[in-house]
Amino acid sequence: MENNVLIATALNEHARIYLFNSKEVVEEARKLHGLWPTSCAALGRTLSVTALMGLMQKDENEVVTVTINGGGPIGTILCVSTSDGVVKGFCGDPEIYQTYENTHKLAVGLAVGNEGYLKVTKNLKLKQNYTSQVKIQSGEIGEDFAYYFAVSEQIPAIVSVGVLVDTDDSVKSAGAMIIELLPNHTEEDIAYLESLNLKPISSVLLEDPDIHHYLNSLFKDAEILEERYVRYHCDCSKERFMRNLLTLPKKDLEEIAKDGQIDIKCEFCSKNYHFDENDIKTVMKYVPHKREGNQI
Repeated sequence: MENNVLIATALNEHARIYLFNSKEVVEEARKLHGLWPTSCAALGRTLSVTALMGLMQKDENEVVTVTINGGGPIGTILCVSTSDGVVKGFCGDPEIYQTYENTHKLAVGLAVGNEGYLKVTKNLKLKQNYTSQVKIQSGEIGEDFAYYFAVSEQIPAIVSVGVLVDTDDSVKSAGAMIIELLPNHTEEDIAYLESLNLKPISSVLLEDPDIHHYLNSLFKDAEILEERYVRYHCDCSKERFMRNLLTLPKKDLEEIAKDGQIDIKCEFCSKNYHFDENDIKTVMKYVPHKREGNQI
């Protein structure tokens, strides 16, 4: 299993780099959700950065959830990643194909919109989750995450992310890079990063998918700290959805019981789960008799 993420330092250890060839992950999401090109680019970009944010967490089983809603036709984009290299996600409308008239590039910013928020929730094994929210800047995803890092994390960072979609709607190339300036950085480090004039990462990885080559082309003193593998994986199960049914108000469960069955579709992998009369009866056995029906 080939590693697809590099974590490295550079600029005399004044910068930390996370570099991800995410083609495999984005293509898996495309196939699961039947994504059209612009939806694929929007969800793919968000998945790629969210996956790297999961790897940034220090403890095992920490979870990062990113929610983007800019008021555009794609609706909500929601992605979840873990510190052990697992990511999943979905978008409200998977069937968007929209391009900019002047460049004919996929119009991710128009699909996402810029009249909403980017929200990050981190499950840090504390009594309360850490949640931070910033206003969306453009809807193009990359600069929205860069703004999040600057405002919410107080970390100056460059975020480069991109997805190229082929004529048959498959993913030609996809990648993400986050460059964080560490607290000991200098003005010279800032000047160097500004001079890089970064090309779109999806185009770079299309020409040469080896992320080692790209890292070394940007930073001559790059030192690799870790190589990781990230995969798209949904951990849904019938048992998990059955537990979720127990969180519903009793009156809602009683309505379901009257129907005798219910079908539930997992938003992260599009798998369908059928609950028949016996399943519903099993759930009803565990519903407290005095439970109120107006709260979840």
